Amino acid sequence: MAAAAPVTVDATVTHARGSLSRRMILIAAVWISLLLAGGGFALDRVLVSAVTHNFDDQLEYVLRSLITSAQLDSNGEVMFSRTAADQRFLEPYSGLYWQVSAKGFEPFPSRSLWDRRLAHGDAHVDRDVHEYDSTQFADEKLRVVERDVTLPGAKTQWRFQVAESRAELDAQIAVLRRTLVRSFALLALGLMVLAALQTLYGLWPLRRVRREIAAMRAGSVNRIARPMPIEVVPMVEELNALVAHNERQAEEAREHAGNLAHALKTPLTVIMNAATAHADDLAETVCREATTMRRQVDHHLARARAVGRRGSAHSRADVWPSLEAVERAVGRLYRHVRLDITGAKDLAVHVERQDLDEMLGNLIENAAKYGGGSVFVTVGAVDRWVEMQIEDDGPGIPEGERTRIFDRGVRLDSGKPGTGLGLAIVRDVAEIYGGTVALEESEDLGGLLVRLRLPVAG
Repeated sequence: MAAAAPVTVDATVTHARGSLSRRMILIAAVWISLLLAGGGFALDRVLVSAVTHNFDDQLEYVLRSLITSAQLDSNGEVMFSRTAADQRFLEPYSGLYWQVSAKGFEPFPSRSLWDRRLAHGDAHVDRDVHEYDSTQFADEKLRVVERDVTLPGAKTQWRFQVAESRAELDAQIAVLRRTLVRSFALLALGLMVLAALQTLYGLWPLRRVRREIAAMRAGSVNRIARPMPIEVVPMVEELNALVAHNERQAEEAREHAGNLAHALKTPLTVIMNAATAHADDLAETVCREATTMRRQVDHHLARARAVGRRGSAHSRADVWPSLEAVERAVGRLYRHVRLDITGAKDLAVHVERQDLDEMLGNLIENAAKYGGGSVFVTVGAVDRWVEMQIEDDGPGIPEGERTRIFDRGVRLDSGKPGTGLGLAIVRDVAEIYGGTVALEESEDLGGLLVRLRLPVAG
């Protein structure tokens, strides 16, 4: 048993590279996180500083009260005219303390310090209020406010200190930070959800476009006609234009196929009838009709090539090199003809090089074939067109025949070899690219002037 032939499936697979929605949501999430983290850190610094400053103000108020009530006794030591109002100064290890110290004197502490003393190094002088944190007590962190004062009538400089446990301050800061973290986390979550909803809602028209394209592929509609957001409208218009372009190409292809089939039907019928009747001139008939079929095939192939290449956005051909190539080819065929080319040498047209060569070749060869020996080609730019004028010194074409000469197979001079398709091919190919071709009378040479206009290449 013979092995079955492998089946090859030609399919185009589109590989997805990430999701637009996920990418946009991720970017929004990262940006929101960075902004909230930076804002939260700055707000935390401000609020912690404000709470700490308020805590220090309370201690400073007590410090000023101690300084204003302080005086010296008969032994030159500090005493207070009134006691501090806060009961915690009387409770041992209450967390609120004061102390007065001086070099050469025993420290004078509050009862709340009990057997402990506040550090009061004399390495520096605090003329103004000085606030700082202290860890001199292993089981209790302190916030200390101190100032150096010289009491009236004394030469000794006394250091007044008020200290309070940081437990209450740290508790306030902890509550503040928990509130900030929770609030900012909730805000971040809300903003991310909002960004996700905005992204999904914003990209929803793309899903509508996808459904419309699926409907077009299914054949239920042939255009996207539903209203779309302004941002999507240009894409939809380009898509509709692409569909219309493909439909035109398909219709042109069907038309070319129909025209070619119709053009070949008559010659084939003549050959079959001659063959069936065993006609004596069968060979001559076959050659004649084969020639007719060949020029029809050439004509339709030229149009089909031009239609197929017209859709290329990169179609571009330099005019001058094409003219020089045609000049060399025509010069070898018609050595008696003088061919002159003038004009701008840097112009380019939005046409494929092969099609430009074919149009110029047909026009210049006709001028050389039917002219009197002189052909003059002028190249120039007119607005958004490149205009090429081909003039000869021949008999020209009567004005009444200039339209009919473009029909396929029409020849005014049957004495010269040819198929009569040259001008028809030039007209069809030029129109496919959006150009024009017109026949006029040459004022300089007296013969025919062919004016070929093609779109300039940007």
